[in-house]
Parts: sequence; structure tokens; C-alpha cells
Amino acid sequence: MKLLLTSAGVKNLSIHNALVDLLDKPIAESNALCIPTAAYGHPMSSPDGPWRFISGQSPLPMSGLGWGSVGVLELTALPSIGAERWVPWVEEADVLLVNGGDALYLCHWMRQSGLADLLPSLGEKVWVGLSAGSMVMTPRIGEYFVEWKPPTGDDSALGIVDFSIFPHVDHELLPKNTMADAERWAALIPGPAYAIDDDTAIKVVDGTVEVVSEGKWRFFPFEPTSIRT
Repeated sequence: MKLLLTSAGVKNLSIHNALVDLLDKPIAESNALCIPTAAYGHPMSSPDGPWRFISGQSPLPMSGLGWGSVGVLELTALPSIGAERWVPWVEEADVLLVNGGDALYLCHWMRQSGLADLLPSLGEKVWVGLSAGSMVMTPRIGEYFVEWKPPTGDDSALGIVDFSIFPHVDHELLPKNTMADAERWAALIPGPAYAIDDDTAIKVVDGTVEVVSEGKWRFFPFEPTSIRT
């Protein structure tokens, strides 16, 4: 898959242009499936959050970008309908738009539904993550972001990429998301990591990583001696 891992959606022209480049065709000619599932696992989520994401009414631009078509893929429903129903929907879409919320809850349902197993076969499909929708692709999210407790009991995510992500740096509503907080978080992550603000995204194609930003970000290389037990 081709990945566009954002903190807050397609917030600026640079991220928008990166998305169009990944699609290799106009947004208006592209078919999207939006995945709202992560929102249900986060303690701060409200019932209107998934609706706003699906309907394009969210201030975090994803489903309302002018897609040729938009469908909904609710992961918690998939085990009850069978892969023969939903796998063709994923295969026919150009892009998966993945909501924020709780990354470990999303990871759990990606595995339970079978979507995680399908990812390696999706080739040129584009994955656009928003916050938790980006973090789920990383190896670890860090204890700092654990809210919903998975059956595994740890902070492991899918590990599609080899770096972790600290989103929403210096957000006005998140006083504990400063760059200093991100540095402390990164010191406990057993691997490289990025801290990104809401005007930044990370583009990944065939293992090549590119930061797309009109804002603030920082890369934390892996330093094994910094990991505390």
C-alpha cells in the first residue's frame, strides 16, 4: 500500500498535493471507503464524531474532499457478514480514509475483521490515516497513548512501517502534547519515531519515507541506550 499518515487529515495544500500524487488521478475521479471504527474506542469520543467523519462535516478534512464516491467500512461489522461481501469493496476502492480515535482499538478490529491480513495484497491502494488511523500502522504507539486495553495487554500496533508517530504536537487543546512531551515519549519507544503537528504528514511509498509539512515536526532516531525499563 501507499501511505499518507497525517495528524489531522488533509489540512493544507502540501498534504493535498501529496494525496493527489499518491492517487495518480484527481480526487473527483477516485472512490473512497472511510473507516470510522477507531472513534468508538476512545474515551473522549462522542456519538457525533463518526457521523461527522463519514459525512465530511468534520473540521479535519478527509471524507469531504470531493471524492467521486464515498462508502463506509465499519470494521466491527465485518466478521458477521463474511469476507466474500466486504473484500471486493476494499479491492474496488482507490483509497481508504481511516478515522482517528484509539489506535489499539482500531488495530484490534483490523485483525479481528481480517483487514490487517488483506493489506499486503492491496498493492497501489492508498491509505490515508488521521491520528490513530496513522498510528495503527506503526510498531508501537507508546504507553503515553494507551487508553483502550487490547487483549494482548501491550502497546503493539500493526508494524507496517518501522517508525512510531506522536501526533498533534503543540495542539492548543492538548497541553500535554508539546515537543518536550514527544521527546520523553520517544525515549521510551524501541525504534525510530516522528513527532508531527496538524500541518504535517508522512508519505510512505515502497519503503521510502517523505515528510510533507507546512508546520512543525521532528525525527527521533533510535538510540537503544535511551530506553528505560
